[in-house]
Amino acid sequence: MSTTSRGTERSVSSGGIFLVVALGIVYIVWGSTYLAIRIMVEDMPPLLSAGARFMLAGAVLAAILAARGGLARLAVTRAELLSCAALAMLLPVLGQGSVTVAENGGAPSGLTALLVAVVPLWVLLYRTLSGQRPARLTVYGVLLGFAGLVLLLVSNGVDADFPFWTMILVVLATMSWAFGSWYQPRLKLPRDPFVLTVYEMLIGGAVLMVAGFGGGETIDLGAYSSRSWMAWVYLVVFGSLIAFSAYVWLLHSAPVSLVATYAYVNPVVAVALGWLVLSEDVTTPIVVGGIVVVLAVAVVAGAERPRRTPRPNPEPTPEATTCR
Repeated sequence: MSTTSRGTERSVSSGGIFLVVALGIVYIVWGSTYLAIRIMVEDMPPLLSAGARFMLAGAVLAAILAARGGLARLAVTRAELLSCAALAMLLPVLGQGSVTVAENGGAPSGLTALLVAVVPLWVLLYRTLSGQRPARLTVYGVLLGFAGLVLLLVSNGVDADFPFWTMILVVLATMSWAFGSWYQPRLKLPRDPFVLTVYEMLIGGAVLMVAGFGGGETIDLGAYSSRSWMAWVYLVVFGSLIAFSAYVWLLHSAPVSLVATYAYVNPVVAVALGWLVLSEDVTTPIVVGGIVVVLAVAVVAGAERPRRTPRPNPEPTPEATTCR
């Protein structure tokens, strides 16, 4: 075997390991963030705490990148910065920010995660509206998923112990997050996904903090319990710095259909943690609606997975073996 092919194999193996690790982080860590957000907002104001979370994580990541590659690594063009700002509004602000406000309003963490699970279905809807024609099985999966969403909303909107508007806000957050995920490849962005993450979190965090102060929220560091502080630190380090960076990297390096599979792992983690830690109710409608949504996302992900076509020459080419 030549030195070149050995190097290529090492590159593919390394890329595969990074892919597995990044997916694992997004699967598990993001599933736990719904619980952490619910605990954080027990004492902390939602918009200010979310904004500070993203700003600190963005600043730490920027310092790491600058230490490894110099300040030049953080340089972006005006067009790239504007694109980063657009994604910041769609993902950290309207996406994560709305979820934080909803959980502050009383939305259970497990139910919130189940509602967020429909993100891949919104992504597919945006693709369809843009002119793409999905397969018939994909359409069935989407219809099934939205039926599950309606079941979750209707069954939990009657005589619930929390305001119905919190669920509507979560649904709006999923629409924004899905649009940002779908629209990202169409923007002129920094080539380095971690540089994109820095500006996305810094801009999004700043907007959230401005919105928090504008909405009358205040900071009282001494009034927050150690439980809320631990949740906030967890969200900064694992939810934003590690998991959000992994998600942005995945959007650059893996098919969207594969990245979207996180949506049917996160709810399982979130519901289990909400039940174990916060004693959140796991009712029959939540279980049934959740199963319907997760099954629908699995159907869509399977139908959208790219099919490999056999090559006439069995000898792999560099293009075929290079991890994207």
